[in-house]
Amino acid sequence: MSDQYPYTTKLDIKFKHFELIDIPQLVKETKDKWCNQSLTEVNNSVVRVGIVEGEYHWHKHENDDEFFFVLEGKLFVDLEERTIELNPGQGVTVSKNVTHRTRSPQKTVMLMVENKGIIPTGD
Repeated sequence: MSDQYPYTTKLDIKFKHFELIDIPQLVKETKDKWCNQSLTEVNNSVVRVGIVEGEYHWHKHENDDEFFFVLEGKLFVDLEERTIELNPGQGVTVSKNVTHRTRSPQKTVMLMVENKGIIPTGD
């Protein structure tokens, strides 16, 4: 995916069940401006951390909803008809088949919950 888009996307599951997940440590270790890392698998979904700054491209997922939850920073979720602003402690679910993009004016850390088969860059 990084050949086509300027993002680092790691789809491997970094932590097994019962392993400690240390988000502050992952943030310290990440040097990329836009990095998504799959943390753990929960049934047929994955929990990912996004450490992001800048903007993602417009895209949609025809069969999959996405959940975004901000831990640090500020995230804008642009939809065709409006923009949703997320601050720490806030989240939103984007319904399947809705064109959207995320962007952040500053370094932002977020959690995402998605179907494990989702293609993060869109269908």
